[in-house]
Amino acid sequence: MKTLMKAAQITKYSKELHAQVNDIPIPEIAGNEILVKVKSAAVNPLEMLVITGSVKLIQDYKFPLTLGNELAGIVEKVGRNVKGFYIGDEVYTRLPLNKIGAFAEYAAIDADAIAPMPKNLSYAEAAAAALTGLTAYQGLHEELEAQSGKSVFIPGGSGSFGQMAVPIAKAMGLKVIVSGNSQARERTLEIGADQYLDYTRENYVDLLSNIDYVIDTLGAKEFDNELKIIKPGGRLLSLRTGPNKRFAEDKNFPWWKKKLFSLAGAKYDNKAKKNNVEYRFIFVRSDGAQLKEITKIIEENNIVPPLHPKQFTISEINEALELVANGRPKGKVIINF
Repeated sequence: MKTLMKAAQITKYSKELHAQVNDIPIPEIAGNEILVKVKSAAVNPLEMLVITGSVKLIQDYKFPLTLGNELAGIVEKVGRNVKGFYIGDEVYTRLPLNKIGAFAEYAAIDADAIAPMPKNLSYAEAAAAALTGLTAYQGLHEELEAQSGKSVFIPGGSGSFGQMAVPIAKAMGLKVIVSGNSQARERTLEIGADQYLDYTRENYVDLLSNIDYVIDTLGAKEFDNELKIIKPGGRLLSLRTGPNKRFAEDKNFPWWKKKLFSLAGAKYDNKAKKNNVEYRFIFVRSDGAQLKEITKIIEENNIVPPLHPKQFTISEINEALELVANGRPKGKVIINF
């Protein structure tokens, strides 16, 4: 008899943001994997892209698919080839894209994707830190190749992404400017932002110019405005606007995908080129070694990701998905096990 666990799954791509809670066998682990007993998992806008099939050109899934991209929990079993992790360790992760499944009582995860949990965080807080932490880290280090002494502007950076991006950017020696709501001003300046613009009263297009790097969290509608403030030779990195040719090349996609992404991103690439700006798009990948670096930054700066006050159980998965898709969460939405 296989022991069963609860998991939130979908059986096909659908416009309906709806998952089913099923009893499925606890996964077996391969030699390079760790079985983690999940304590908390975070619900991200990425879940909506997975459910609707919007990312199937980047990653196409087999069904039934257990949802969920980031978690924190306890090591339950260690694969025979894994070094450095032991039963009982507290860990967190952004799961590998080709094998997600955080919305379950247990997850089998490649050891290379896992890192020890920051000591200053609870399971719920650690589950909320992995994806945004890696997005900020990979965005600044790999996509922007940001250099000390230069400036970065994060429009809409008052949310959970900014909470991680600001201290990482400061640790790299950047001048950091953020726009967002008035409630987050103090919190964002406290974690190291040099300048904060209240978007309800100040328009960044009128106030900023000659910025080296912009990290866009708002999407295509802000693209033209963001280009206006970047100095020639600068870079614009978007988490939202959409993939382009460079993205497909960096990912070593087959030629037909490169062609599709080139077409899809041509409008943005052309606009950026006219302004002598390089446009990049990021889709974050798992990386345990980078997570260890992020853990240090979290502990040194005592970063605590803001969480939505109501936390959910797996049986309330659809309420949690609905909140992230259409509500106004006041921080990361968490499912606790």
